Amino acid sequence: MSQAVERIIHNNELLALIIRSDLATQGIEFYTPNEFSQQIASMGHAKGKKISPHMHNKVPREVTYTNEVLIIKQGKLRVDFYDNSLIYLESRILSKGDIILLAKGGHGFEVIEDVQMVEVKQGPYAGEVDRTQFLAVSSDKLIIK
Repeated sequence: MSQAVERIIHNNELLALIIRSDLATQGIEFYTPNEFSQQIASMGHAKGKKISPHMHNKVPREVTYTNEVLIIKQGKLRVDFYDNSLIYLESRILSKGDIILLAKGGHGFEVIEDVQMVEVKQGPYAGEVDRTQFLAVSSDKLIIK
């Protein structure tokens, strides 16, 4: 796996997957386990490569937790990671072109530079039952890696 791909792991659980903007691959490389309800891969193909037309079949799936994917189009965003007990763990800074999959645990954000981003997550949206809000870590306790 490339150094441009970082896994945030706590107690042997993948909390987040960060794909930095400088990632380059040849072919197709998946970074998520098959059982994840959100799949992330990178693809790199040479000019002239053809991908056969296809469609995806209707396959019933059960989504237990909502996963979010954020794509940073411009600016800088700090992501704070929390465990399932809402205990702060550490933080990362995302910049233009970075992508993050938030898979488990809690997370919070602070905009460091004006940011434009795209969010992708499973639906349908269930409103406030989809999430639990809690107090953010104080800035003097931040651990930015």
